[in-house]
Amino acid sequence: MPGMMTPAEKRLERAYRRLGTRNPVCVMCGETNPHVIELHHIAGTLLNDTVPICRNCHRKVSDPQKDRHGLETFDSDQTRIGHYLCGLADVLAAVAVTLKAFGERLLGLRPDRDDGEAS
Repeated sequence: MPGMMTPAEKRLERAYRRLGTRNPVCVMCGETNPHVIELHHIAGTLLNDTVPICRNCHRKVSDPQKDRHGLETFDSDQTRIGHYLCGLADVLAAVAVTLKAFGERLLGLRPDRDDGEAS
C-alpha cells in the first residue's frame, strides 16, 4: 500500500521530530545516527536551551553538570546565568578536545583509533 510506513521508518520520523531536524549531528563527536542523539540541556532541565549530543557524549557532560547542580534551584538570575555558563563551558571544552583530536589525526600526529585519552 502506498503511503504506509514501516516500523523502522516510523521510528526514524519520531527521532527527527524529537530532534527538530532531519540532519542531526552530535556537536561533540559528529555522530549522525538520529536514534542515538539526544537533546542535552545546557543548564539542566530548568532551562530549555538544548544541543544535540549522542548518548555517549551526553553522559560525559551530564554527570559533572549533575554534580555541580545538586538539588539547587535556579532562584536568581545570577544562579541561572552561572549554571548556563558552566554548562556551556562543559560542552565547549569537550568539543575542543574532539577538534584537537581530529586535527592531530589529519596531521598524522595521532592514530585513527581513539584510545579515549585527551591530549
